[in-house]
Amino acid sequence: MHGEHDEIRRVPADVNDVGTAVMDAAFAVHRHFGPGLLESVYEHCLAEELSQRGLRVERQVAVPVSYRETRLDVGFRLDLLVERKVVVEVKAIDALASIHTAQILTYLRFSGVRLGYLINFNSIMLKDGFRRLVL
Repeated sequence: MHGEHDEIRRVPADVNDVGTAVMDAAFAVHRHFGPGLLESVYEHCLAEELSQRGLRVERQVAVPVSYRETRLDVGFRLDLLVERKVVVEVKAIDALASIHTAQILTYLRFSGVRLGYLINFNSIMLKDGFRRLVL
């Protein structure tokens, strides 16, 4: 059954295609290394894998916050911004927590991007470390 909630979760096909490419690239990186490395290593390798697939990737993108008509750099940095359509937050931790979901939802809200992925590369099975979030 489809309702209003389903409509909110949908993103345009081109955005979803970029998301699929992010997932495929993340699985390739995880297959190569497995769990146990630093977040920065996975971030670099995922960016390289996406670039090799012909996607435009920006790393550590500053996201300003507007407060009373003033733009402030409060230190928000997106790990990866792919094709300016998908935000990727890379983790290498024991387990994802609700604070990590809140973090990426905040990044989506402030960046104006609708689709984000939270990827914990420290998972034995990477599918268990994926969260897809849509605003």
